[in-house]
Amino acid sequence: MLRVWGAKVGARTHVYPGAIIWAPWQLTLGDDAAIGDGAEIYNVAPIELGPRSIVSQNAYLCTASHDHRQESFPLITAPIRLGARAWVASRAIVLMGISLGDGAVAAAGSVVTRDIPAGCVAAGNPARIVRRPEDPA
Repeated sequence: MLRVWGAKVGARTHVYPGAIIWAPWQLTLGDDAAIGDGAEIYNVAPIELGPRSIVSQNAYLCTASHDHRQESFPLITAPIRLGARAWVASRAIVLMGISLGDGAVAAAGSVVTRDIPAGCVAAGNPARIVRRPEDPA
């Protein structure tokens, strides 16, 4: 059904039936990408999920806001991009204009206000890097 509404959908993707996708024509899913039950994809601007990336249950990806500094309160938008094997864990929020690099993780319940570099794990509100690829396991 997503393809019917204009989404670009790779092979073997899995979008759970309880996921909410606001604008399918603004969604690109790489091969093996997944969107969990209750995840909300508010894609006024494009959202791209790279190969094998995951948006877990009840996560929220938001590409829009309003400029509260202007009296007209205009809508502002910016895309979101998840690299290959990136993971937005349960109940995490990713705000407009954010990119998660390949293998990056937004930990459960995090509010992501800045890009997460490849291989890094970010947690908290606002999310901060808590593990880098060079850190010992």
